[in-house]
Amino acid sequence: MSVLTSPKTYVALGTFHAGDAVACAVQVAPIKEILDRLGVPDDIRPVFPIVKAAAAVGLLSVTRFPALARLTTAMLTLYFVLAVGAHIRVRDKVVNTLPAVAFLALVAAMTAKGPDRS
Repeated sequence: MSVLTSPKTYVALGTFHAGDAVACAVQVAPIKEILDRLGVPDDIRPVFPIVKAAAAVGLLSVTRFPALARLTTAMLTLYFVLAVGAHIRVRDKVVNTLPAVAFLALVAAMTAKGPDRS
């Protein structure tokens, strides 16, 4: 078992996405600033909490439905590819792009390995 395949990692990431979904729903200032900087239209912003809540559910399902958790990490890989692309499109600072790059690397590696089946 490695950190990438541990169900605890999936639960931790799922918990993070649940909190992030709430933060996106209430549009806390730092998230609003990022979305403004990236030029995300106001009518698209309500989609983010739904996507992040769905990601949380998928990740938290790891012990009962490991295939769903792996599918979720695959979809998060696509999400973070798009996020990195958005940062590059607006020529954002590297320091602002690094979190998306780090999450992209994490979820891509998790997708490649898949969760431990215990």
